[in-house]
Amino acid sequence: MKSLLTAIIIFVFLSENSSAQMPEAVNASDILLRMKKLQVLGSVLYIAAHPDDENTRLLAWLSKDKLYRTGYLSLTRGDGGQNLIGDEQGIELGLIRTQELLAARRVDGAEQFFSRAYDFGFSKTTAESLKFWDQQKMLADVVWIIRKFQPDIIITRFPEDKRAGHGQHSASSVLAHLAYSAAADPKQFPEQFTFGVGPWQARRLFFNAYRFGNFSTVKEDQLKIEVGGYNALLGKSYGELAADSRSQHKSQGFGVSHSRGNATEYFSLTEGEKADSSLMQNINCSWQRIPDGAVVGQMIDQLILDYHVQEPYQSIPALVGIYKKMSGLKPGYWKDKKLKELVEIIQACAGLWLEATVNAPYAVKNLTIPVTLQVVNRSPLEIRLQSVNLNKQDTSFEQSLLPGVNYTYLRNTSLQGLAISQPYWLVDNMSAGSYNVQDQTLIGLPQNPPALVAVFTIRISGELFTFQQPVIFKSTDDVKGETYQPLTIIPSVMAYPNPELVVFNDTTEKHLNVSLVTAPDSILEVKEKYLKSIALTKVPGFQIKNSPSAPNEHHYLLKSVIHTNQADGIWVTRVLDGSLDTLVQKRTITYDHIPRIDYFKPSKSTLLSVDLKTAGKRIGYVDGAGDKVPDALQAMGYTVVKLNENSLTASSLQELDAVITGVRAYDVHDWLWGKHEILMDYVKNGGNLIVQYNRNLGDDTTGIGPYPFKITNFRVTEEDAAVRFLQPSHPVLHFPNEITDKDFQGWIQERGIYFVQRADPRYQHIFSMHDAEDSMKPEQNGSLIIGTYGKGYFVYNCLVFFRELPAAVPGSYRLLANMIALNQQKKK
Repeated sequence: MKSLLTAIIIFVFLSENSSAQMPEAVNASDILLRMKKLQVLGSVLYIAAHPDDENTRLLAWLSKDKLYRTGYLSLTRGDGGQNLIGDEQGIELGLIRTQELLAARRVDGAEQFFSRAYDFGFSKTTAESLKFWDQQKMLADVVWIIRKFQPDIIITRFPEDKRAGHGQHSASSVLAHLAYSAAADPKQFPEQFTFGVGPWQARRLFFNAYRFGNFSTVKEDQLKIEVGGYNALLGKSYGELAADSRSQHKSQGFGVSHSRGNATEYFSLTEGEKADSSLMQNINCSWQRIPDGAVVGQMIDQLILDYHVQEPYQSIPALVGIYKKMSGLKPGYWKDKKLKELVEIIQACAGLWLEATVNAPYAVKNLTIPVTLQVVNRSPLEIRLQSVNLNKQDTSFEQSLLPGVNYTYLRNTSLQGLAISQPYWLVDNMSAGSYNVQDQTLIGLPQNPPALVAVFTIRISGELFTFQQPVIFKSTDDVKGETYQPLTIIPSVMAYPNPELVVFNDTTEKHLNVSLVTAPDSILEVKEKYLKSIALTKVPGFQIKNSPSAPNEHHYLLKSVIHTNQADGIWVTRVLDGSLDTLVQKRTITYDHIPRIDYFKPSKSTLLSVDLKTAGKRIGYVDGAGDKVPDALQAMGYTVVKLNENSLTASSLQELDAVITGVRAYDVHDWLWGKHEILMDYVKNGGNLIVQYNRNLGDDTTGIGPYPFKITNFRVTEEDAAVRFLQPSHPVLHFPNEITDKDFQGWIQERGIYFVQRADPRYQHIFSMHDAEDSMKPEQNGSLIIGTYGKGYFVYNCLVFFRELPAAVPGSYRLLANMIALNQQKKK
């Protein structure tokens, strides 16, 4: 029974915190720090809105100095932000930032949680955020996580008002405040009690005051805590740990330098018992807080005193004694958590290496795969392997583990009954502002529990323990050496349509290719059966006909017969044995700083039928910080020529009808500033330079355009905000497409960001707009400015084409075509 209890405890740990890193190797200093943490029965939950909102120095201090169980609840996964390292947006960006947050937590020692809220971009009001997310749905999530985590205190990053600077920021604190009371109320969300939680009342709710630049919420009468200490066991200060944690947010470009020395944090009590000396004032965080726990605390004190840093295995008898004593305590939250920690320490002190690996990153659902098990006892203790369980398939060993011997076993394991490795929050179709998750027990987890787990049952000092190790893919790279990545379970057949965006502006036929990926021939009864079962869904207004195809491929010719000025999806389906389903394709995201990410999305192409005319043909494009504008340009019929530091020359520009720089290109390419004279000469001689928005450039933009302007943080976040035409006769509104109010219908997430102000009068402002929240302020007119220089045009665009074009918003295509055509009218 004890072994079963431990197995359950360790599984919870793996579900919340495991990642595709190598099995953890714990050094002697880490072991001592964990022994000290074993003595502390206190917990803190920090709540904010996004990845990067958390105070990493405070988290590191709470977790590594005070040794509290520390968690960070980010309401969203950062899906609506911007991406500095790639072109992923939306849910894909959320997947990246999820892993970056987990990497950050591995540095600062906190645990990571999420609600089902979707980050829909910058929001100016609390009310908008709560309405879009569905306030009750999000409140239920925060209450659930509080009831599971059972924090003694809760800390919010932001205040509940406009000082938070962002509607999602303030909404996170409003929800935290509501949940502080609701979690303790048995009448609130009673359906959660079916899943093992009960009402929970935290003792205090704080707001973590801050200074950002010239803005401050700090007051000297607030509770002040010194958190800038140095941890000798780690060899780092909490400021250094904070910087290392913060620097994991690479998709946001948030690398920061280390800070050392004293640092003070300020806390304002929102609700609960007054505290004027410490966060945990009058809260018992020792073993005395639970019945019969005092003896366990005394045993841990002696364990720490007797610890041999050179020979941690000598602590095993005492640890096993503590395990027996702790197991005899009455069931409860802290018993479960500390048993988990204790078993981890026993494994570390024994130097017990456990590994379960496969030789391929992907495995087909329901098939059988070989799993390699490695067990090494790196202590002189008598340790015995009893059994290993893989997907409910037991193998008995009865193997004595001699010191230093690498025991390797190969076991064929069936994946029967295991689902494909789809992130749990993407399994069901999402609502407008939130994900939908049917399994209550998954809500809050940062990622899926491991697809396949090896459960090792091992006898140490006469006591049986179970340890769980996710089965992962291990390989050796010539440059990186030994690497570990996730094992992903995939369907037996997947389909990949190409291209995924097809733009129709006339009746010309366009090609769509569908590549089929299937399991090996030996697995499928008749491979051709799958190939013949593939079809495309019918789309009104389009004709679809087959074209000669190669093996494993389907070719189609598509033609738009009616211009609808709207986008439609065309799905790849399969009819097999009388059953119809939509096939999926696997999308893989890889970056060196995070584990490989796989998820599945429907095999679908977007068809956009639009009344679109173009002028000009060859477009030079400087890639920026991750946008898919070049794909849209190609779909519009342009020839896109990628430009880099070497290819952007005066002679190469002569062949181009327009040059476009990608989102934040001047932020990410220092060399681009050195091309200013070449680009200005190109414009002066009749060229057309279109610069998409940048940020963090200060007041000096003379290295971008022919005349100065200022880049600000101003934006219009309401995607349906009214747009007023300031220059109704400007050619950008008339050639080759007539731009009207209809072209601003159907936009997603926002109108524009980082608007221009104080532009030189030689620029013309084309549009003005504002959010409803700013109705009493002057309208923003810096979304699009255009200036003539010599014979050509310079365009600075802050409208979010990088979002609208991939979303197939018709008006964004028509307006971009007009920008490109500015220098083409005379040629016509």
